[in-house]
Amino acid sequence: MNDKTLNKLHILADSAKYDVSCSSSGSNRPNDGKGLGNAAPMGICHSFSEDGRCISLLKVLLTNVCIYDCAYCINRRSNDIRRATLKVTELVELTINFYRRNYIEGLFLSSGVIRNPDYTMEALLRVAKSLRQEHRFGGYIHLKAIPGASPGLVHEAGLYADRMSVNIEIPSENNLKLLAPEKNFPSVYHPMNQIKESIIDHKEARRKFRKAPHFVPAGQSTQLIIGATSDNDKQILTLASGFYNDQHLKRVYYSGFIPVNASDERLPMLKQAPLLREHRLYQADWLMRFYEFQCNEIVNDEHPQLDTDIDPKLAYALRHPYLFPIDLNTADYEMILRVPGIGVRSAKLIVHNRRFGHITLAHLKKMRVALNRAKFFITTKELPSQLAGLSPSLIRRKLHVPEQVQQQYVQLSLF
Repeated sequence: MNDKTLNKLHILADSAKYDVSCSSSGSNRPNDGKGLGNAAPMGICHSFSEDGRCISLLKVLLTNVCIYDCAYCINRRSNDIRRATLKVTELVELTINFYRRNYIEGLFLSSGVIRNPDYTMEALLRVAKSLRQEHRFGGYIHLKAIPGASPGLVHEAGLYADRMSVNIEIPSENNLKLLAPEKNFPSVYHPMNQIKESIIDHKEARRKFRKAPHFVPAGQSTQLIIGATSDNDKQILTLASGFYNDQHLKRVYYSGFIPVNASDERLPMLKQAPLLREHRLYQADWLMRFYEFQCNEIVNDEHPQLDTDIDPKLAYALRHPYLFPIDLNTADYEMILRVPGIGVRSAKLIVHNRRFGHITLAHLKKMRVALNRAKFFITTKELPSQLAGLSPSLIRRKLHVPEQVQQQYVQLSLF
């Protein structure tokens, strides 16, 4: 790698660090002995940014030149920053060389919009196409679909990528127009819906024809910026729930707003990204995807914001004391999942093992149930009966970690 390419890489990798939609698992492509590399469903190597975010793969922009002037974006056209653009051949060579040296397991490629959406999408497509066809690269490829690009280019890119993402960024269209006047929701929904339909069509084709090509086998994702607007958690989670149900997205990523353009009056004055709120949203998202919670069980008109002091599952249990305590020997699986301290694996073990006898505290300990939390919401012969009679406010005080204690724990720097 020469100095010119290395300088470009420094600029473009730094510009890419604000995009968090970079999960890389979910695609299985074994090496057939004729090409280079493979992709595994268990995921690939990850590294972490300075603030603790997970970043994976060779995460880089094709260019940080952009025709748009979004208020929240470091790469907006009005910012006076160092700009760079990698040639397709440079990016392909970087990926192959890094892969051969075992630095990376794949590529996460995004881009500013240079000239127009079609020009940019075509360049991204050429990178993926060259890696797959010319170099027989079998590693993981995550590509951005550029809103406004031609459907034909998006579709062709999906034939080479493992995962694609279309970032909607701002949770409501009114606020999107305020912060990014040149963007709109339809330009995001259109490629999102197109990718969904193509995934369904290609899966159906592969059921009939074994050699039918894959299309975005690891699914699609999107990213929402949290804290740049007044949108509440109910709006954010309702939007995310719609993405999971209607667009069949694999993941929605929540990115705490980082005030990179502090002088823009349209943006809130924040000292740092709202990482705790981001964390609670990921917990709520987890409940929707794996714990069979509906969005309106977590947030609703009465409780539009997540409680930052306690996790969403505990907050749900404390808001619905009439549902608890439950008898683990008779309760439905869905209800067991709603007990704080009991995870998906433990709930399945409880349902399986109770066919052979009563579930006891010894069983729960072996299943690694967090009894310090669960004991307030379940009944067994061994638990003190008074636990079941405690008020929600008292349970909250017993389980809530005081702020003074929380402040003792500090995110460690990995660098």
